[in-house]
Amino acid sequence: MEITIDIDNPVPQFEQLIEQIKAAVTAGVLKPGDALPSIRQLANDLELNSKTVAKAYKLLERDSIIEAKGYRGTYVHPKAKANCKFNLQEWTLRKLGETIAELREAGVTDSEIRNAFAGAIGRQAPAK
Repeated sequence: MEITIDIDNPVPQFEQLIEQIKAAVTAGVLKPGDALPSIRQLANDLELNSKTVAKAYKLLERDSIIEAKGYRGTYVHPKAKANCKFNLQEWTLRKLGETIAELREAGVTDSEIRNAFAGAIGRQAPAK
């Protein structure tokens, strides 16, 4: 699998990496159980900051596209291909859009929605 990052692309580098790994899984280039390079190795190969690669890997792991097995490495998740079809960000946008439409219908202003959203986020414990 060859990954290329376009520094002139407005899409953030970690998102480019995520999309290319998902595309490789979907196309069958990466199969369940295949090993992925370490964060440090991939960062060096792509000339990226290791934190950029770590963020991409963390999000891919959250979405069960890859799985980290501690010191043994990172591998393609057994259900990665099916999990590539679900986009958490799109789902979140759709859910928020539905809620915002409902609030507007009830007469709540955009300013009130923003304030309520910020307040709701502030009350939540930070995600780990």
